Amino acid sequence: MPPASLRPVVLVTGAALRLGREIALALAAGGWRVAVHFRNSREDAIKTVADCDRLTSGSAAFDADLADEDAVRSLLPRVVRHFGRVDAVVNSASTFEHDSPATFGFAALDKHLHSNTGAAILLAQALHAHATQRALTDAAPELAGRCAVVNLLDQKLWNQNPDFFSYTLSKAALEAAGTMLAMALAPRVRVVGVAPGLTLTSHLLTDDEFAARHKLSPLGRSSTPADVAAAVKFALDNSSITGTTLLVDGGQHLMRFERDFSLMEPGGTDQQREAVFASPPTLQIPESEPRARPAPP
Repeated sequence: MPPASLRPVVLVTGAALRLGREIALALAAGGWRVAVHFRNSREDAIKTVADCDRLTSGSAAFDADLADEDAVRSLLPRVVRHFGRVDAVVNSASTFEHDSPATFGFAALDKHLHSNTGAAILLAQALHAHATQRALTDAAPELAGRCAVVNLLDQKLWNQNPDFFSYTLSKAALEAAGTMLAMALAPRVRVVGVAPGLTLTSHLLTDDEFAARHKLSPLGRSSTPADVAAAVKFALDNSSITGTTLLVDGGQHLMRFERDFSLMEPGGTDQQREAVFASPPTLQIPESEPRARPAPP
């Protein structure tokens, strides 16, 4: 493994817990130095840093409120001051609070847009500025600044329902921003989306409910944290990918759900899957008339 100063640095937001932590650990195992972002979960962030250091040395924790523009603008420069460089940002942190069209208001929309959309855009902006500066000062400018942003999205964008309305709007805006940023920040920064399906349970679901809903896909399983982390690593490693989204959901985006997974009626999942997949459509190919062989010359 190259010395620490030559190994790439990735900022993973929301890396203290849950999916962000799994992504941080997977990237550390791949040789990345990880800037572990957190807001309130300091002890969990310190544990994630320690676990990353057991895989590859050189990680550190950074706190910031992603709803605070000044805090977001200062975050990446703080990481650069600590490590001397940043090569990638993984926007994993997310506000996820329930509302609906009936309860929608500006306060809920602003809260989700600031942390889920605006913060990710500002971090991409900051990474591009850093990449441009590196390209001017590095000994190998043709290699410098080949940075990447990975935005965690949601298969729900391709399989919409009105639950978690403001959250869904904020992720839809981030998906659209990813396309525009990929155009605007090239060639120095690539921008890729990763859209998981149902991956981790929450307090809204029992273990049995989560297990049943996790199977609700064409493949009979949705994504695991390891699946999502592997997709993020692939997006960072593959320098030809930008302006697109990897759907990592077992095909859940191909199905139609009337409610969010956390709000489905108990017992409805198996019946819905059977209704969609019990009798898959078959392709009917009409028989053609046999062709007469041409007479020999």
